[in-house]
Amino acid sequence: MAAALSAALATDGLWLLLTGVVLAGLVRGFSGFGTAMVYVPFAAQVLPPVWVLVTMVVIDVFGPIPAIPRALRDGHRRDVLRLGAGALLGVPLGVLVLTSLPSEAFRYAVSAVTGILLVFLVSGLRYRGPVPAPLIYGTGAIGGLLGGSVGVAGPPVILLYMARPLPVATIRANIMLYLILGDLLMFAVFGVRGLLDWQPVLLGAGLMLPYLASLWIGARIFDSSRETVYRWVAYAIIAGSALNGLPVWD
Repeated sequence: MAAALSAALATDGLWLLLTGVVLAGLVRGFSGFGTAMVYVPFAAQVLPPVWVLVTMVVIDVFGPIPAIPRALRDGHRRDVLRLGAGALLGVPLGVLVLTSLPSEAFRYAVSAVTGILLVFLVSGLRYRGPVPAPLIYGTGAIGGLLGGSVGVAGPPVILLYMARPLPVATIRANIMLYLILGDLLMFAVFGVRGLLDWQPVLLGAGLMLPYLASLWIGARIFDSSRETVYRWVAYAIIAGSALNGLPVWD
């Protein structure tokens, strides 16, 4: 483990990882979303695809722990279980795609998926029809597929819930619990497939501290009276991250 820790600290391009994780924390702090959409394009420039997602899961899974009890109270547990069941199918398929992608193709895929999902968010595109159980299962599966392949699991669920007549607290709780389930599933799949390694785990643990600090700062500077401004700042950072992650700049 000592050797893995030394190797993690000596990672080439560590400054890019720190930049990505700090920006991701700020965006998540004042907008409530966007961790993977900011961090993954940065990390994909310096880490192998599997390591990118391992570090991201380590960074993202521990931060919400203090909020889990409240999320369990506020959330709609049946919906969360349906989303999680869908992810149970989608995550393994996504990891299968992940392990078949060369690094350059992974970077193009990350930037493309991030850009497409950002367009959906910015355009205000929402599903307006009924939300039967099969649709919730399917949304969980799509999120799991995207999470396991390019690390971006949240937007499909966000787009679905933006159309539901539920309290904001319930929507936020459902999304948080789904993402935690997705992270745990990814850890399990990585473990079963022998893809976990101490070096990216320790690297993710080290990056978690600046992430949590920047998340706290982002939440502190957020001004609800200027929510629209903060949301557009988040969109701009996500767009810049997606463009910066393209291999064409190498």
